Amino acid sequence: MTNLTFSFRRKTCIFIVMKTTNVQPRYKDSPHFKDFWTKGNGKLLIDFSGAEVSLRDFEKFSPYFYHVDETGDQVVKDIYFTKNFREASKEIEEYIRKGISENKNIPESARQMFSQTETVPEWLDYGLLKSGAELCMRANLDSLISLRDYCLMGGYDFAYLNKPLIITEALKKGAVKRLSETLDFWVNVTRYNALELHHKGYEFAIKTRLIHSYARLFIRKHYQNWDTENWGEPINSWDMMATYIGFSLVFLHSLHKLGNTFSLEEEKGLFHLWKYVGYLLGIPEKLLPDNKKQAAEFFYMWTSIQPPADKDSVLLAHSLLNESLENPILKYKFQRKNLRYLHISCTWFLLDDEVCKRLQIPEVSNRNAFPVTKKMINKIYNKIVSRDLRIRKGNKDQMKVLTDYLSITDNSVFH
Repeated sequence: MTNLTFSFRRKTCIFIVMKTTNVQPRYKDSPHFKDFWTKGNGKLLIDFSGAEVSLRDFEKFSPYFYHVDETGDQVVKDIYFTKNFREASKEIEEYIRKGISENKNIPESARQMFSQTETVPEWLDYGLLKSGAELCMRANLDSLISLRDYCLMGGYDFAYLNKPLIITEALKKGAVKRLSETLDFWVNVTRYNALELHHKGYEFAIKTRLIHSYARLFIRKHYQNWDTENWGEPINSWDMMATYIGFSLVFLHSLHKLGNTFSLEEEKGLFHLWKYVGYLLGIPEKLLPDNKKQAAEFFYMWTSIQPPADKDSVLLAHSLLNESLENPILKYKFQRKNLRYLHISCTWFLLDDEVCKRLQIPEVSNRNAFPVTKKMINKIYNKIVSRDLRIRKGNKDQMKVLTDYLSITDNSVFH
């Protein structure tokens, strides 16, 4: 059986087909779920957001565990599977940068996808996008610490979420490359005006959408043991929602933990920015939260279907930890070992102890020294340095880190 949903947006008609399934909140009574939401970071997220968590709307969201971006998948089939890579990439880039109005021979799937992405939703507020981008820049290196040591590392504790990474051999690619790609995407969608049509952030969103489709088609074709019933569809819409809540709610909570303050306008802006990125990525709007309360309530339902870290999670976590040792940006071994120690310290500070133990994060001495000192410095720095100066410096420092990573990796968007 299927549930057919019609979504009308101006002149664009989008058909969303979802399977009716029997997926249940199977881990709602498990210790890892209860501990997270009653005494771990989940409890802190509830306090931070004012969320009223429950499973009463579970059945409204659970079908998205089996829903994917079929339009993006068809674009990959029609363009990347019918041409050589260089020709296909050139064609997509032309649509991204020039639009589709002048292209008469465009495949129908591409016309449908770009009609959606070129249709600016009525709810979009460019002022809020600007505020969200400014918060990302203003938090400077705390933004990058949050992405790495809370958002990415914390995500590895959700075993089913990580299966596409394992199957597409992310470990073989290496953490340096994987981190570089994540940083490249994040930086380019969080700058001023980045998400305007045909601009750099818009381009990154479209290409990332097609990377997801390409990976999903690869998994469907080459991995016969994919457990759809338990894992959902590869890179499904519900998992995508959780990932982008990581970039908004979890990211914001991490900045808060590190002693950063932010205005209500900046907070609203951050959620608005990632809502629009999600829209460009083809995530159904119903799954894109407007604020931290809604995000925490959505996240609660999703976590009820996720088991705790497994052996693949531990491999991913340790690959990320050891990235500091493998990365040639720092010249000397003692510098790399020290950087690894600082990231381990931040991981213990930002994540639950139980999560760190499941991911087998090493114990280190004086692990709170660096993050607690950083928190104290942040509170002083935020009071004595002007907001505009912090934004400019944050942008400069983040761009320097990105440039360093791109200099050591072959970071083409498709690979």
